[in-house]
Amino acid sequence: MRAGYQGTGPGAITPDGCAVELYSRLPVGAEPDVIAGAVPAGAHILELGSGVGRMTHPLLERGFTVTSVDESAEMLERIRGAPTICSPIEDLDLGERFDVVLLASFLVHTGDLEVRRGLLRTCARHVAADGCVLIQREGEDYHADLPRERVDPSGFTVRMVSSEPVGEGVNSVRAEYEFADATWTQTFLARPLTKEQFEEALGEAGLKVDRYLTEDRIWVRAVPA
Repeated sequence: MRAGYQGTGPGAITPDGCAVELYSRLPVGAEPDVIAGAVPAGAHILELGSGVGRMTHPLLERGFTVTSVDESAEMLERIRGAPTICSPIEDLDLGERFDVVLLASFLVHTGDLEVRRGLLRTCARHVAADGCVLIQREGEDYHADLPRERVDPSGFTVRMVSSEPVGEGVNSVRAEYEFADATWTQTFLARPLTKEQFEEALGEAGLKVDRYLTEDRIWVRAVPA
């Protein structure tokens, strides 16, 4: 397990504390519609941090071509209908450029500055000159008003238990997911970023914001600078 990361619950746990079975159960949500509305029909998408395919499969159903990348072989085993590449994102260099590069799941908020720089450089390295990078950010209140919980319409409860400072600009976040038959927890390191800090990080990697796709600015469309 990576330092600062931990996961508990049934089944395989990835190095960053994600439970494969948990992510196989989580509902899709509105993300594929946000993505589809921001990119050309039929685009080839490089999905970085695809996990079990929670977004991969809906994007395939919408007619996109998807190449899925994740560091967890156990996660990738759940993906159907897309080529998969098992690799840390920051090390990836396929020698190919894509219409769309997708970096979701708040990965841009990783606690490790060098890893974040690597993630964004990978995005810039793989996006076509006329393509775009779609990034999912934390909500502005992600680390506030804790603990909080919500009950998903499908019946499980997700709790954001705590977010405690553990270093310069880094928080240790603990989340719980309670289902009728199982409970999972995940502890991970996250670096909150203001809009200005986020845009500065993009600039370091040779990217710039094209537009924010949602009113809460969680979803962003970036392009080569």
